[in-house]
Amino acid sequence: MKLHVIAVGHKMPGWIDAGYDDYARRMPPDMPLLLNAIKPGHRVAGEDGSRARQLEAERILAVLPAGCLPVVLDERGTQATTRELAAWLQGWMAEGVSPAFVIGGADGLDASVKTRAGKLLGLSKLTLPHALTRVLLAEQLYRAVCIIKGHPYHRD
Repeated sequence: MKLHVIAVGHKMPGWIDAGYDDYARRMPPDMPLLLNAIKPGHRVAGEDGSRARQLEAERILAVLPAGCLPVVLDERGTQATTRELAAWLQGWMAEGVSPAFVIGGADGLDASVKTRAGKLLGLSKLTLPHALTRVLLAEQLYRAVCIIKGHPYHRD
């Protein structure tokens, strides 16, 4: 099973790239963590960002892998424990489905992306920078895979 991360933002600070890459490198070969960074839409001054969100949505939907389960990160989504995330991953593996985790840009996600979601996932009730969300998601996916594989990284 491949774990896809589709994230708006293509020029991240070095520490973000280093953090994400560290967890991606730790993933086992049978569950690679694959990043597809999407160029943000241009926000016009004085607008609410809807045009930028729409352009980003077109770019996101164009790169969603065929047959994947879109898991959209949204502050109003289901908040799960790491063990629950691991259980979701195991269920998707049993079904032969690869999840694609979608992280929006600074203006959020267009409704057209959210309606395609098989699941809405909330990482925190806190407002997180989208770049940091990328690293946090990578770490949690690594942790969940460690639970599945019986690796001692996760401790209850």
